[in-house]
Amino acid sequence: MASTTQTQIRPRALLHASGGPRYAVALTVDAIGTGLLRPFLLLYGVMVLRLSAPEAGIAMTVGIVVGLLCMPAVGRWLDRGARSTVVAASMLVRVLGVVLLLATPEGSAELFTMAALFLGVGNQTWPAAHAALVATVAHGRERDAALAAGRALRNAGLGAGALLATVCLAGGTTALRSLAVVTALAYLVAAALTWSVRVHARPASPAAVAVAVVAEDGGAESAPRMGALLAANVIYAFCLNIPEIALPLVLVTQMHASPMWPAVIFVANTMLVVTLQVPVTVLLSRFHRRSVLVVAGAVLTASYLGFLAAVSIGHDWAAPAVAVVSVLCTFGEIIYAGSATALVTALAPAHALGRVLARFQLSTGFGLAVSPAALAALAPHGPVALWGGLAAGTLLAACAVAA
Repeated sequence: MASTTQTQIRPRALLHASGGPRYAVALTVDAIGTGLLRPFLLLYGVMVLRLSAPEAGIAMTVGIVVGLLCMPAVGRWLDRGARSTVVAASMLVRVLGVVLLLATPEGSAELFTMAALFLGVGNQTWPAAHAALVATVAHGRERDAALAAGRALRNAGLGAGALLATVCLAGGTTALRSLAVVTALAYLVAAALTWSVRVHARPASPAAVAVAVVAEDGGAESAPRMGALLAANVIYAFCLNIPEIALPLVLVTQMHASPMWPAVIFVANTMLVVTLQVPVTVLLSRFHRRSVLVVAGAVLTASYLGFLAAVSIGHDWAAPAVAVVSVLCTFGEIIYAGSATALVTALAPAHALGRVLARFQLSTGFGLAVSPAALAALAPHGPVALWGGLAAGTLLAACAVAA
């Protein structure tokens, strides 16, 4: 069913709805800094600190898990009215993580784990804090477009940072240490800019907590239960790791295709997200957010079945076919990213926005944490197990959202 509200892309209004020029600069600097180090953190542990790959991997996993465990406290902090302060704190925590990383001597798995822990806390805290800040300065469909713009801007910064870091990696361990220094400085500058924005929400009074909230379709109702939505989001979040994990795993290790193909797919994915995230979100704003999220599940399901068909094609055409289907998968990711957080912020009552966003980030983070292991476990059992399993799980998740 179509909604009567539709947003148009007005750059000046979109910039204001996204937190203003200073906050946009802060997001860009933070994203570039993250792109410089985050994709190469495992390499830093192995090449610079001389840790084994399992030691470095376990340390990074600990960081992710602890970051997720901090989310309830972050949600309560947001519900006390903090906004830009929490975003700045997520950046400052990562500064501490990088400083610890630089101070870690060779062979010290303990200090590397502590550094990964602080980086993990900052990385997990940022999405919920950013969404709460945007929800404070923008409303309705303008907020949806602002969230989409933030994602596009972040992806552009991450891609630019990763590309710059890739060029610098020829310098070996010295380059990795230099990248870490630049990352810390970027986080520090981004935190200062974010703190200067000074966005704060007035905490809801105890009486307001009992008042019914107005849902996106205009009907008054109490704060909704979102257990099924959050459970479905765990499965939806798998799509974010398809270009980085599943496709390289299948193309290089199973199909023995050139590593060029995963690289091309990843670059195409990033470019499509950067250029189309906002226009697609605005185009779909004529429909209810829940319906759009269901469509995202259907598109992702179709893409997984497309991958299943593509890998069964003859050797010469399989890799190009996978690359073509990856475009459909990216469209599913764009639709999902543009509707999921927007739906959650629309459903959440004002007094519990922080806690609801924290729960949503907990489900997203859990999906991202378990998906590499799940994808790696399914892949050896063949394409039907991998792509068929993903298609079935995502279809069930879409049905849960629809229900």
